[in-house]
Amino acid sequence: MTRYQHLADLLTQRIRQGLYQQGERLPSVRSLSQEHGVSISTVQQAYSLLEERRLVLPQPRSGYFVAPQKAEPPAPRLTRPEQRPVEISQWNETLALLEARKDKAVFPFGGGSPDISHPTLKPLWREIGRVASPQRVEAMFGYDELAGNRELREQIARLMLDGGAQVNSEEIIVTPGCHGALSLAVSALCKPGDIVAMESPSYYGTMQMLRGLGLKVIEIPTDSQTGISVEALELALEQWPIKAVLLVPTCNNPLGFTMPLARKRAVLNLAARFDIALIEDDIYGETAWQYPRPATIKSMDEEGRVLLCSSFSKTVAPGLRVGWIAPGRYYDRVLHRKYIATTSSPPATQTAVATFIREGHYHRHLRRIRQHYQRNYDVLSCKVRSLFPCGICVSRPQGGFMMWVELPEEIDLTRYTAQMQQRRLHLAAGHLFSASEKYRNCLRLNFAAPFDEKCENALRNIGEFFHEVMRKG
Repeated sequence: MTRYQHLADLLTQRIRQGLYQQGERLPSVRSLSQEHGVSISTVQQAYSLLEERRLVLPQPRSGYFVAPQKAEPPAPRLTRPEQRPVEISQWNETLALLEARKDKAVFPFGGGSPDISHPTLKPLWREIGRVASPQRVEAMFGYDELAGNRELREQIARLMLDGGAQVNSEEIIVTPGCHGALSLAVSALCKPGDIVAMESPSYYGTMQMLRGLGLKVIEIPTDSQTGISVEALELALEQWPIKAVLLVPTCNNPLGFTMPLARKRAVLNLAARFDIALIEDDIYGETAWQYPRPATIKSMDEEGRVLLCSSFSKTVAPGLRVGWIAPGRYYDRVLHRKYIATTSSPPATQTAVATFIREGHYHRHLRRIRQHYQRNYDVLSCKVRSLFPCGICVSRPQGGFMMWVELPEEIDLTRYTAQMQQRRLHLAAGHLFSASEKYRNCLRLNFAAPFDEKCENALRNIGEFFHEVMRKG
């Protein structure tokens, strides 16, 4: 973290703690420079960042003042899904959301892509061009090892140390993205008709994968700040023949929470007690805003019952299709499933990503992109409060680039799909994130893209539509 970002975060904390009140004049640039032993330009950069966060207002020849703040909306409440096995549907709605990506005039609030325009990715693009050169055709476009590129697996093993997991490169299997890793994990553990327990809400792509494998889902109540209810999960395990638990415990999609360490350990203990597998989707784990990043459940696993799945789709770019799984005791089953499904993975992107990590570019990119997403969240959450109707609840993500918004109950988004499409408002509506089609008054917003005029206009159009729905009753 740079000096100006550290200073901006310190001032942000003081403002939010009430040490500086609304309308109060903040310390001058010169006094902050002397107090913290930094340059005048560092303080000016820090104040510019606070302006972006809508926390301060500059007054010519008078300095900076704390900006008026709307009361922060509450976080969403504990979810209450139907706690029984449910067959997943909603493929047509999911397909419509995917089709909306083709319309470049629509701001991508409903999508799941990170910001792939960030300049810290330039070394990777150069490396991809180098490995794909005509001189390396045979090596880069032939078959690779079934488990994946050896150097890449070694680099991934080092990355997993950041989350506390000590995994040998020989225990890792490269997959076509995290979706591919999850599919291999589930198909290695379950057969059609089996039941998988998940958080509620959960990512719609994962649910559609479970639907394609013929599985049922039991949705477990989840807190937007601390994660899945351990008590409700225990009750479900006692009542139903659940084959596996699938969680996104760190920087969850769509709620953004990171489960406290004690809760992660409690879930692992339940898995051991009921002798079932635990599939940990850690795809957003490395985007956590805290440092060091939170520990994975895999890091506590001494029995090999945790299958950790992740990829570079959310930290770098989804088009790379480079993911991995550390399947523990289920390694042989998963490797066989990979052979059945895809055989080897494309060598070119694996080699490029391995080099990107080895040369230090990946960690530099992570540092910058985490700060970028945190700033975007500060700006977007402020705009949502000002442009959306009163009575909303907004999640407080601890990483990633997804925000969950709970609207007043009278705004049932399933009733307004056609009207929103006519206005080119393609949103990830809440009911897509539930097998039992709950959360009809909720939506997920992606804040990866830089907040510019196009973004603000799109958000204003969404807010105006919601106000119009409220007026009509």
